[in-house]
Amino acid sequence: MAYSTNEMMTVAAARRLKNGSVCFVGIGLPSKAANLARLTSSPDVVLIYESGPIGAKPYVLPLSIGDGELAETADTVVSTSEIFRYWLQGGRVDVGFLGAAQVDRFGNINTTVVGDYHQPKVRLPGAGGAPEIAGSAKSVLIILKQSARSFVDKLDFITSVGHGEGGDSRKRLGLPGAGPVGIITDLCTMEPEEQTNEFVVTALHPGVTREQVVAATGWAIRFADNVQQTAAPTEVELTALRDLEARTALAHGQAPGEA
Repeated sequence: MAYSTNEMMTVAAARRLKNGSVCFVGIGLPSKAANLARLTSSPDVVLIYESGPIGAKPYVLPLSIGDGELAETADTVVSTSEIFRYWLQGGRVDVGFLGAAQVDRFGNINTTVVGDYHQPKVRLPGAGGAPEIAGSAKSVLIILKQSARSFVDKLDFITSVGHGEGGDSRKRLGLPGAGPVGIITDLCTMEPEEQTNEFVVTALHPGVTREQVVAATGWAIRFADNVQQTAAPTEVELTALRDLEARTALAHGQAPGEA
């Protein structure tokens, strides 16, 4: 089956979620990938959202953390304070799944502003619970489309800390967990290099060249010694993803492909 680069990105990200893990999910691309994982390779993944649903199994993708679909399909719903204090800060979240507007070579995230903070070119949605998720989850996955505008040498604003300045910076900051362990884009997968914690390319998606990745990165991106090729999406994965997007578009009154 033919597939788009966005579908490849979503499938590759979904595959990173281990079955049975507890995943704190961000809205948008992270939610799409996490729910695809639940519908395919990881049926027992436990999805929790900032508004309090635990074990959410939405039939369509939520528009926001306040979408009733999350609470209606969850195993239980608790207070936001319990989600953060007991589950997240209590070390009970295996994976934080986040999106970003900008990311740097050490997995730090900007979702606040593009440009000067006081006179920004673009005012972004803001932090939400992302700084706490990035700081306290046992590990973090980041998903976003890759371009030189989104993969920058220096963030305009650090909303959520990944590996800080690299090396043992995260440990020196007193942050628990491993921090970001993967960045999945429409071109490739990146993972932090041992010791430096700088993100390097470990897998290229089918048909993508190194030159494309270099052109779409705002720093001098490096490649692992043994770069793999991402396995193409299977028919099962694509069918599950497209059905999910079609249901979502129908429910939200969108045109196909907007979900």
